[in-house]
Amino acid sequence: MTIALHQDPAAIEEGRAALAGMGEISPSMVYAALLTDDGFEIVHVTRIQTDATRFASMSSSIQALSDAVGHELRIGASDYVIIGSAQGHVIQMRVPGRPVVLAALFQSHETLGKALSTTRVTAERISHRFAASSVPAMAAPNF
Repeated sequence: MTIALHQDPAAIEEGRAALAGMGEISPSMVYAALLTDDGFEIVHVTRIQTDATRFASMSSSIQALSDAVGHELRIGASDYVIIGSAQGHVIQMRVPGRPVVLAALFQSHETLGKALSTTRVTAERISHRFAASSVPAMAAPNF
């Protein structure tokens, strides 16, 4: 029997550790979540009050839309999405080789470059941590 990724204890444990490390790298990160491609939250860390289930659902929709745009324009699947506002930056990034998206909210005083770099480093760490813990890899996209 195969366990769903969002219920896999190894994915949850490794994800929690990686997100905690992300918060240490960037104290301006106020929320981060790992989500499956189909919108289920694996784990999140937060310094604010928020509806994590709703965030996972919205992030999944944004990722699906960005992938559709990339496909339609024939530039490939989306690696990351940035949403900027006066109150902060949301960065979503696909975890390499995994059916997982890392979504993070940073305070507005954080530079976009540092937020993007922190998200990229963390996504790569998650990919390596999942590989070391035998978390299942991603199937080929079905476009």
